[in-house]
Amino acid sequence: MAAEAGRVTGTKDRDDNVICFTEQSLSNALRLQTYIEDAERDGDNELAEFVRRAQKASRKGGAQGKPLLKSRLGS
Repeated sequence: MAAEAGRVTGTKDRDDNVICFTEQSLSNALRLQTYIEDAERDGDNELAEFVRRAQKASRKGGAQGKPLLKSRLGS
């Protein structure tokens, strides 16, 4: 994708990177919810808390990506 540089998609690589990072962060937060629920169902509170911390970091990445996207894409 690095060679594409927006000629095909109309989106510069650096903008595409922010889009992908934000989407992946939010998608990961959703996926981690399943792991939390699995751990809770198995009574593994240590694992549930571990995954919650990872989920919090993913949410933070997604939240930080949104305003960056807005400023770069002008909407």
